[in-house]
Amino acid sequence: MPAPTFTVNAERYDPYRTFKFQVLIDGKPVAGLSKMTALKKTTEAVSWRNGGDPSHERKLPGGTKYEAITLEQGLTHDPVFEEWANLVNNFQGDKAMSLKKFRKNIVINVMNLQGQPVISYKVFRAWVSEYQALPDFDANSMNAVGIQTIKLEHEGWERDTSVAEPAES
Repeated sequence: MPAPTFTVNAERYDPYRTFKFQVLIDGKPVAGLSKMTALKKTTEAVSWRNGGDPSHERKLPGGTKYEAITLEQGLTHDPVFEEWANLVNNFQGDKAMSLKKFRKNIVINVMNLQGQPVISYKVFRAWVSEYQALPDFDANSMNAVGIQTIKLEHEGWERDTSVAEPAES
């Protein structure tokens, strides 16, 4: 018999949806967040041959790299993306850059349909490597939404196991 997909709600068969999520920066939810790219890591495969058996190749794990994360926010008055990007690179010059505060740990929460966090990840030492303040504008596009974007480089992530599957009513 296969293991249950959900430990608390054994009668649940559907996976969580991807449209209910939350990103916390400095402990506060990002307003108007509309999209986030996947958490992804890749470990390089290193080939190795034994001198006693040179015809057989073995694979060993090498270095691991973490893909950058891109966050998209609807154009609002929330300055969180711009303020963070300015800590890394500021038009006022190097004096305005903050070596102390430009790296941040962020939290990503997957929410159930009731809005409760069900899975959470901590992303470590993230910083803004790319910032798009304004989207392309097109006066002929009546249904377009303005989007701001940041690209985050980081040093890894881990699941927050203290966030448990909630009991559903």
